[in-house]
Amino acid sequence: MCGALARQALSKTKSEENEPRLSIGVSGETRIARSGGTCRKFSLRIKPLLRLHASVCCTVNPATGVAHMFELNRRTFLSASGAALACTHPFEALAAPVIALPKDVAQRDAATVMAVRTPSPVVGMTFDDGPHPKLTPILLDMLKARGLRATFYLIGNRVVTWPDIVRRIADEGHEIGNHSWTHPNLARYSDKKVLSEIDRTSDAIFKVTGRPPVTFRPPYGSFTKRQRLMLYEARNLPTILWSVDPQDWRRPGASVVAKRILKGSKPGAIILSHDIQSGTVKAMPQTLDGLSGRGLKFATVSQMMGWPLWQSRRFRRAG
Repeated sequence: MCGALARQALSKTKSEENEPRLSIGVSGETRIARSGGTCRKFSLRIKPLLRLHASVCCTVNPATGVAHMFELNRRTFLSASGAALACTHPFEALAAPVIALPKDVAQRDAATVMAVRTPSPVVGMTFDDGPHPKLTPILLDMLKARGLRATFYLIGNRVVTWPDIVRRIADEGHEIGNHSWTHPNLARYSDKKVLSEIDRTSDAIFKVTGRPPVTFRPPYGSFTKRQRLMLYEARNLPTILWSVDPQDWRRPGASVVAKRILKGSKPGAIILSHDIQSGTVKAMPQTLDGLSGRGLKFATVSQMMGWPLWQSRRFRRAG
């Protein structure tokens, strides 16, 4: 599992010139014993034309099997705190009437994340289906006023429709994840069609922000274990689900959304919500202030897993 996690960890090195560039599964890996773990420097291929450079240490507790990762320069938000990948969590909106976790979510695998085991009092607010031309800017104003970061899982065809909002999301320190191009029920798709939906969205995000997404959330949570493992192997993208679902997509009202999030959140929680719902955006002041009042901090999904901030990663086109 350590090897699987290490493939995903990305960190910004001091100089590109001093950085070994090895292709995992092609040129092998460089292993250096350090602090009881395995240090690997590598070039990570996110998709066919994108390559990332990284340096990360990974240790595994032999008694529990829980993996812990940390960046060598310890600039990561959780600096040396544990990053344990749990299970899954996706979301439905167009093809299916219900958003739900996959039925095989209880079967743990390195390709799927539902929450993060961490000693730090952090939670991850995530917002799906945007950007929305009116609601997303309002939400960004709320987050900016409080100095908070979140993760936005964007739909590709909306990225190209409102690129200025996408650019603002990235510029203000938030992470952008891949949520497919058209928001279909991917469980019904062939691998070729799944990768087409995801690659097209990654390209769109890259063209607008200068960096590709490094995590994926499937529409409706409809993504089988076989598909999650396929995506992880083909694009090195983990599937990010959630541990708190306020069911805001059912439009229960702002106060209900806020109460459900506050009730279900604990350290390491990944919170599902949708910034295309006006009730969700109206619920955010009570939600954000309520979680902060309990001593909880906010981090992006990458930060929660011990990876560096998305904006600090170095991306370049593969030669």
